Amino acid sequence: MDKKQREFKVLLVDDEDIFREATARQLSVRGFIVLTADSGEAAVESVKNDPPEVVVLDQQMPGMHGSDTFIAIKKIDPLIEVIMLTGNTSVDNAIELMQMGTFDYLMKPINIDELLYKIEDAYTRKKLNEKQQREAGQ
Repeated sequence: MDKKQREFKVLLVDDEDIFREATARQLSVRGFIVLTADSGEAAVESVKNDPPEVVVLDQQMPGMHGSDTFIAIKKIDPLIEVIMLTGNTSVDNAIELMQMGTFDYLMKPINIDELLYKIEDAYTRKKLNEKQQREAGQ
């Protein structure tokens, strides 16, 4: 995808300031409109006020945990695609989140190119799901 085609909103949610800011900068340079949140609670408010197409969500955060944040986001808008990030997790936890409907699950440290591909794929799936929903409603 060229830069122009990437002009959609991505919400990056992570409590680690350095990681969040560096990753947001890398995504912005590549043409994404990047919103950020430093907690699950802030992410839910952001989704209510300015819904993104894709959310990149850290699993391990103080306060509202990533899994709870994911559930809250899907209640607001089931078509938003969510990519989970974690530095340490069990395979069972990853499988459970995938079964709940996360788009994908990536381990930190992330490869920025891999994250870019996942975001683009998630956006494509969101657009496809929106089209199917519109056609079903006609």
